[in-house]
Amino acid sequence: MQPTLGLFALNVYACAEPGVAARLAGLAEDLGYDSVWAGDHVVLPSPRVAPSPMEPDAPFLDPLVALAHLAGRTERIALGTGVVVLPQRNPLVLAKQLASLDVLSEGRLIFGAAAGYLEPELRAVGVPPEGRGARTDEYLAAMRSLWYDEAPAFHGRHAGFAGVDAHPRPVQRPIPVVTGGHSPAALRRAARHADGWYGWMLGRRAAADLLARLRAAEQEAGRAAPLHISVSPPKLPDAGYVREYGELGVDRLIVVPPMGVPASDLEQFVRDHAPGRLGARPAA
Repeated sequence: MQPTLGLFALNVYACAEPGVAARLAGLAEDLGYDSVWAGDHVVLPSPRVAPSPMEPDAPFLDPLVALAHLAGRTERIALGTGVVVLPQRNPLVLAKQLASLDVLSEGRLIFGAAAGYLEPELRAVGVPPEGRGARTDEYLAAMRSLWYDEAPAFHGRHAGFAGVDAHPRPVQRPIPVVTGGHSPAALRRAARHADGWYGWMLGRRAAADLLARLRAAEQEAGRAAPLHISVSPPKLPDAGYVREYGELGVDRLIVVPPMGVPASDLEQFVRDHAPGRLGARPAA
């Protein structure tokens, strides 16, 4: 199986400049990448403490705002959140924003979400780290009700509403939902509630192990169709790397450029790692 290629980090460092992000997204579209992805952190610990991924003063645009900008500067490429820390967001506000983004992009949104891991960030926005998995599951169910139910309603421990509605509804029915995380609970969440799974910084051995556990979770959940698998590898891929991940059952490799480099270097990276150069399957 030939995986497709996605491109990560279209909202940080040099890509926090709107012209740079638009130029790279357009280039990725022309070169056959199937998707561009924007990460999510509302705030970062200052000073930086482990496991924070970046310095607190790193330019980091909100992913939904950044992808809305790219929606207007591209035509075909999918736009993915990689991944929204779901328990930090109000589910009704987020559902409205995502539906709006799907409409503005004419049905190109991929909604990536996870429970999060950065305790200082969670606490800063008023979300206790404890119970964030259950909150994630509830929020996702609540959002789907607002997107698809004729009379939206949800009653849970962390979210509840009835007698309200929101339009326009998403173009895609359903919006593809990709969940992240490597823990047993995260794998169960993907198998039960998602259309795809995103593995972050996984070498081939780790990817093989997690995919075996994910397939077991799928079987336990009684899924009718397998999850669509996306993986960001820790090393820059070459043609052999792409082929080997495909043999593992990976549907999409989301390549991560070097962080903090100039825009000119990013453009060269996008060209050097294009699907045609690495033997990946070009976007349909």
